[in-house]
Amino acid sequence: MTSARLISSARGSGAEIARSPARAPRIKLAPGGSQRWSPGWEPEIPSRRPLLTTWDNYMALASRVVGRFYNQFRLDHFDYMHPVRLQRGAPTRFRKVYPVKVAYTDWGPHDAPVVICCGGVANTAMRFNYLASDLSGSYRIVCMDWVGRGLSAWMADERDYSLPTCVEQLRQMIEHLGVRPVTLLGSSLGGSVAIELAARYPKLVHRIILNDIGPHIPKARRKRRAETLARHYVFRNPADLLRRIGASHKNDGPVSDDVRFNLTFHQTRWSEVDGGRVYRHDMRAMQAYQRDAQENLDQWQLWNRIRCPVLLIHGLRSDALLPPTIERMARTKAVTIVHVPDTGHTPVLADRNQIWFIREWLHENDRLARECTVLHAPSREPFPGAQVLFAPVSALR
Repeated sequence: MTSARLISSARGSGAEIARSPARAPRIKLAPGGSQRWSPGWEPEIPSRRPLLTTWDNYMALASRVVGRFYNQFRLDHFDYMHPVRLQRGAPTRFRKVYPVKVAYTDWGPHDAPVVICCGGVANTAMRFNYLASDLSGSYRIVCMDWVGRGLSAWMADERDYSLPTCVEQLRQMIEHLGVRPVTLLGSSLGGSVAIELAARYPKLVHRIILNDIGPHIPKARRKRRAETLARHYVFRNPADLLRRIGASHKNDGPVSDDVRFNLTFHQTRWSEVDGGRVYRHDMRAMQAYQRDAQENLDQWQLWNRIRCPVLLIHGLRSDALLPPTIERMARTKAVTIVHVPDTGHTPVLADRNQIWFIREWLHENDRLARECTVLHAPSREPFPGAQVLFAPVSALR
């Protein structure tokens, strides 16, 4: 047994303390088992990137950083049919079911167990690229863009953007895939949707992973986030883009420059009209969220109806998932809790140790502690193997 331990138990006696290793070796649990990494206590300081002065420089870097996932997944879509009952904006006589194209990435073999990943209010499906790439050997990972975000189409009316709309979209996504039950992984808004779907449609859901979200979100936090999102930004140059969005990702934890670049690239798109990159979402969706964020989000009644296993990932610096909420969740049902240090709302889940724990939980490993802290793995290598162009610029969207 190695002396450098990954998991530090938070309950009971005999808690194991992680020691700082001289190097960061891979640790194999058993022949053929999944691997984990010794914690990176003092990660190597990367050399400073060349200053990106033009958008051509930016796209050249994207072909190397974002392009590492080129041809690893299938980009697909389905028609979400927006029901009349959720059309709050149109007069009754004008309401009718209408289609909205929903984009999703599909990783791994089609006959493997399905995990559907759903992001936050302003996230895109590509946020989960590192997680999906690492898990796709054993699972079919489907990462979905909410309507009005990423590569999905926009709703006809601002008031059609709502939490019930997201719940119905996820239900139709499962029906479209033709498999059930599935595991749901939800970050922030995605977790709130997963809670409601599992409560209302228990036969569709096998397991739930809640990424820094619970049945209660304080309104102060929701209002603060909504005020930041409900603005239109135009990034005139790469430096402004990376600086501003990098600052907004300060809660993501100690992630590498490449992981941050992947987030910023897919969260924005080029706009000829504005002469720069803009956020890849419908601003009306953000305004709808601001309208709905004036009160606490309370899902305790729904939470009490959930019967499937739950993995709760908690950023220790989070202002959305608070200790009283975690304690109440653990009192009402058996929940596996993972704390992530130096991280707020929400962990990116690109860290290999976090992914190792998720994989073991999906494998139903009964040796996992019920509550623990997962220490950060060393940063991923900037490029897997030789430093070559992984994707032509024309293939990046």
